[in-house]
Amino acid sequence: MAPWIVLNKSVGQTPLECLEAYRNTRPDLVDIKMAYAGRLDPMASGRLLVLLAEECKRQTDYHGLDKEYVFQILFGVSSDSGDVLGLVKATPTKTPETITKNKITVALNSLVGEITLPYPSFSSKTVAGKPLFLLALSGKTNKIDIPTKTSTIYQLELLDHKTVTTKTVYNYIAEKIETIKPVTDISKASGGDFRRDKIRPGWLAWYEKNKPDQQYHLATCLAVVSSGTYIRTLASTIADKLGTTGLAYSIDRTKIGRFKNNKWQSEFLPQ
Repeated sequence: MAPWIVLNKSVGQTPLECLEAYRNTRPDLVDIKMAYAGRLDPMASGRLLVLLAEECKRQTDYHGLDKEYVFQILFGVSSDSGDVLGLVKATPTKTPETITKNKITVALNSLVGEITLPYPSFSSKTVAGKPLFLLALSGKTNKIDIPTKTSTIYQLELLDHKTVTTKTVYNYIAEKIETIKPVTDISKASGGDFRRDKIRPGWLAWYEKNKPDQQYHLATCLAVVSSGTYIRTLASTIADKLGTTGLAYSIDRTKIGRFKNNKWQSEFLPQ
């Protein structure tokens, strides 16, 4: 038996749901210990590395693997979570007309290399023994210093740039939010069913406040990064470089492994 498998997590799934769904298709793994090496947010999709049997004991050896993501940034909109599963914040009704393909590329190039970014408020990073997302839910993040993480961005490229309408954005987000199964156990969700009772009306109010055909810039980017780089934070940082706000519209993890000398040296196995 191989020491690990690679699964494709869907949008709306938790890593545990992805793992258990696969286990249900493999009777031979019913009694085999399984553990995922690295999380993915509910709104993110992509490759999930799952360790099997005795390899689970080496889980920490896999935490430092590099990652590749294809992600989209929606400019002119932001949320408290940094992605679409958050409370939308008041932002200008019109994105800056200065956002161009060339300026996005310049912003991306300026971020390649070692970078220090704050952890998202809605993350599992602990401060004084409590995960940040619990402090955020209780409104206490303004009373603490948000910790930062230094990582490396090896590559950051613009793949596509276009505009989308308010109506298109709202329909996409409304559908994406519902991909998560209803959560009735508050201890298993960020704020009880991921606060969707507040997030849904927030996005609806944003939609109703804007014209349906209002245009927003949407950039699709590829990032190769070291472990611990939060794409949600990176998306908002890129937007800030362009003088506007932004959030992670979509995130897809496409590779996991060792990235050295500007190419993938290996995938999955620690060195």
